[in-house]
Amino acid sequence: MAERLVADEMVDRLNAWGVRRIFGYSGDGINTFLGALRRHDNAPEFVQARHEENAAFMAVAHSKYGVGQYGADFDGGPGIGVMVSTQGPGAVHLLNGLYDAKLDGIPVVAIVGQQDLKALGSGYQQEIDLPALFKDVAGYCEQISTPEQVSGVLDRAFRTALATSTPCVVIIPHNVQQQPASQPSGDHAEIATAPVWESPQVLPRDAELDAAADLLRSGKRIVMLVGQGARNARTEVAGMAERLGAAVVTSLLGKPYVDETLPNAAGVMGHLGTSASAALLGRCDSLLIVGSNDPWTEFYPAPGNARAVQIDISAQRPGNRYPVEVALVGDAAQTLQALAGRLAPDQGEREPWRTEVRERVSAWRDLSRQRALTAADPVNPERVFSELSAVFPDDAQVALDVGSCVYWYARQLVLPPTVPAHLCSTLASMGCGVPYGLAAKLLNPERPVVVLAGDGGMQMSGVAELITVAARWKDWTDPRFVVCVLNNGDLAEVTWEQRETEGDPRYGATQHLPHFPFAGYSELLGMRGIEVKDPGDLGGAWSQALSADRPVVIDVHTDASVPLLPPFPQGAKKLPTMRAALGQEGKAGQRALRLLDEYASQEEALFGS
Repeated sequence: MAERLVADEMVDRLNAWGVRRIFGYSGDGINTFLGALRRHDNAPEFVQARHEENAAFMAVAHSKYGVGQYGADFDGGPGIGVMVSTQGPGAVHLLNGLYDAKLDGIPVVAIVGQQDLKALGSGYQQEIDLPALFKDVAGYCEQISTPEQVSGVLDRAFRTALATSTPCVVIIPHNVQQQPASQPSGDHAEIATAPVWESPQVLPRDAELDAAADLLRSGKRIVMLVGQGARNARTEVAGMAERLGAAVVTSLLGKPYVDETLPNAAGVMGHLGTSASAALLGRCDSLLIVGSNDPWTEFYPAPGNARAVQIDISAQRPGNRYPVEVALVGDAAQTLQALAGRLAPDQGEREPWRTEVRERVSAWRDLSRQRALTAADPVNPERVFSELSAVFPDDAQVALDVGSCVYWYARQLVLPPTVPAHLCSTLASMGCGVPYGLAAKLLNPERPVVVLAGDGGMQMSGVAELITVAARWKDWTDPRFVVCVLNNGDLAEVTWEQRETEGDPRYGATQHLPHFPFAGYSELLGMRGIEVKDPGDLGGAWSQALSADRPVVIDVHTDASVPLLPPFPQGAKKLPTMRAALGQEGKAGQRALRLLDEYASQEEALFGS
């Protein structure tokens, strides 16, 4: 029988933690570990990405779709996301995904190779001070230097990732992987550990629940702000909103956990959010924050204008974005249940507010429909998302890249209650869309995936990962994997940021993107490609793609001149700067200026200035 190595012990420990797959790229610093994966019949599946950064995004997305913050769905689930890389450049490439996990509060583990212990400190090839590299991003980072450390360090990494909802890093030098496995004896400084973790039951104390109920009972115009912490509290959120007569707005991460077809669902808040959410947050006298840490503080009620209660599983978050009076530290669903028992259903006292909420929400929906049908050259990107809403499969999964597409997702896409949707939100790194989609598909190969991306994110890394899609799709139970590219030849979100925040005209040298035939490239890879240049063809394109027998790239030629106008009243304050910037662009900015004026007039007609 072959000698059992440290690398073999690593594989066994990953199995003990329920790890189903590992995302990465090979390299000499992890070759012994990769050999152990090859030898083990029940080893986690190794998923090769085209770049370690994309592997890191896949691992984070695996945790987002499968586990959630603080291991909300860990029990009986697919295990948390694990990424692996060699030392040096491979390790550096993981950072973007690790920061995605840190900023969105998602548990992942990275296993990173390192040069032999005897070479460290000599400036050896690809030698980097890895503990220093990962110091800021990791909730726990440790280098294994002896075989007896392996089980304990891996156990602490997984347990810490789940308990603190942070990325954790395990560094393993190449020569340590090659040593014979040795279990800690329990003698002095040899610590035996176990691969166990249980999610705690966290509930606020009765005194805080009573105080929160008293505060909310006194409110006449209540808004609930719902974030990703409400992942398993959809029913409780809807019930509390009805009980309080409250409007419901969401953070970007909270959008999938609220039924946006309800008459009190005002949509996403913030710069990329809806006019209804901005208007209602500006009018409320009481705010109930549920599992949200949204950073768009200028869209919260002005400090002092609303009394606030915040529910969060993390004791670090209440009061982090808004001066709340009552902090309820606990699981969102159970805390809302306990709070509901202290609050009698509204008996009509808040009917004027309910009416105002319904009117604001209805007006926003009229505006969103109007904007989707606003003429553009050639296709208005808002219509792309509006048309998708009409044909969305209930069993789909959504992966979103970063860019102007996030605005149209937030404002136009109506997600069925059964459809998960994820993106790199707080870090907001472009290029995450296709890697996220691949992680979702590997997790649930029987469900279709829709990736929504811009041409910038696709050129950054999405095009490369289409190779991965092409290599894997024939193994999927359901081959549908639809990538919709908003192809406008421009880094549109940043272009509009230059106009809005700097008062500068578009700078072509930084904003223009070279042409790339996304649909043709998909065909080259043996998949399908659909090119759309007429808005009347969008419905047919979505129907074809969602019924295809293989992955499809829909290349939609959209208009970069469609404005990314913040909701009013905040947006009204930005208009003079944006118009002045477009004026400097001369003839090139005329269409964007016309569309900006049209969007502003539409908003003013429904919501005022």
